[in-house]
Amino acid sequence: MSEKAQEPVLSSPAANAIGSPEQLRDPNYFPPLKVAIPLGIQHVLAMFVSNITPAIIIAGAAGFGFGSNSADFPSMIYMMQMCMLLAGVTTLLQTIGFGPVGARLPIVQGTSFAFIPIIVPLVAGKGVDAMAAVAGGILIGGLLQAALAPFIGRLRFALPPLVTGLIVTMIGLSLLKIGIQYAAGGVPAMGTPEFGSPQNWGVASVVIVVTLGIKFYARGMLSVSAVLLGLIAGYIVAYMLGMVSFANIGRAAPFALPKILPFGIEFTVSAIIGITLMSFISAIETVGDVSGITKGGANREATDTEIKGATYADGLGSAFSSLFGALPNTSFSQNVGLIAMTGVMSRHVATIGAVFLVICGFIPKVGAIITTIPIEVLGGGVIIMFGMVVSAGIRMLSDVDWSSRNMVIFAISISLGLGLMLVPSALQHMPGTLKALMSTGLLPAAVVAIVLNVVMPEES
Repeated sequence: MSEKAQEPVLSSPAANAIGSPEQLRDPNYFPPLKVAIPLGIQHVLAMFVSNITPAIIIAGAAGFGFGSNSADFPSMIYMMQMCMLLAGVTTLLQTIGFGPVGARLPIVQGTSFAFIPIIVPLVAGKGVDAMAAVAGGILIGGLLQAALAPFIGRLRFALPPLVTGLIVTMIGLSLLKIGIQYAAGGVPAMGTPEFGSPQNWGVASVVIVVTLGIKFYARGMLSVSAVLLGLIAGYIVAYMLGMVSFANIGRAAPFALPKILPFGIEFTVSAIIGITLMSFISAIETVGDVSGITKGGANREATDTEIKGATYADGLGSAFSSLFGALPNTSFSQNVGLIAMTGVMSRHVATIGAVFLVICGFIPKVGAIITTIPIEVLGGGVIIMFGMVVSAGIRMLSDVDWSSRNMVIFAISISLGLGLMLVPSALQHMPGTLKALMSTGLLPAAVVAIVLNVVMPEES
């Protein structure tokens, strides 16, 4: 999800303290450590909550996230631990690079929200065992995405802002339902008197109000960390209301190494097709993010070499993540925005942030602490984050020339995608795998938009 190019907002004294304007636009420039370390931590704060949220959502859907079986919690803690570790490893792959792999730009990788609409139906109510098929799908999807890297530059003509903006918007729209469910009490509580109670919505509202207040009335590190601070405020209120339990922290180890295929691996048609198609969409997002970084940080277009290297790292990082029980990785748009705001293009700053993520990934107690967050608190945060995904898509669409041709492409794509997502029963006569893919709404919208953009002639 790319961001528009913006002029750096640093004042002259701040710029002089960090480096000259030419140095700030250089990805290879290493700012002084007293500046680079806080900027690296800021990158982590901007993406930390978003990075672990998909693991919580998917674990909850499978039934080992917020269920009553406490024996299942270590699996959820492990998933969050690996999401932190593999986000750090894949970010290092992007910033440091290895041969043709990696853009060598300040790209911060994290667990992708885009795969949630595909993975949730695959694991819903099936427990830990369902994660084996997810691992198989992520492995194949990541490898195929990496195989796309040498050709991604030639495909840019088929991915104008009309297509990428529509896809990002649909990703956000498909996730909004999850945010509301969590704020109201979570999927397990649906149908009970507690679901949607004033207490649940009150806690979620605290998160939203505090986040907005800090975002718009604070500056610097506080403003960037608004969502995190909003979650902390909601957590405090939930604790005072007796909604927090610390039972799982004591069972988590202070240090643990990753395990190879902790959930096993299984190759199923539905998981492979769905995750592979979504991996292609993830590649489109990465193209947008790389362009956003070079535009916002250096005021130039991304080169084909940078886009190819970023796609390689995106795909191989996801494939590698599957071997340790983590979820697919992708470039994070909020960090693209940070680069545009600070004007600091240094890839070494992102490398410092990646090192912090790797350290957190070896400490399971970090994940155990996160499991104490009530789902209503998380709901308030993800309502904002999912809404921002929609906003990012709409912002990309603002670059579109809204000719009648483009309006027709957008109209048909979003009508089919959003309509099928809202009325999945319209697909009840389709085979199970195809029904699961089409009912997400995202895949049909993306395919229709890409095909129509290629085949429909431009207006004279």
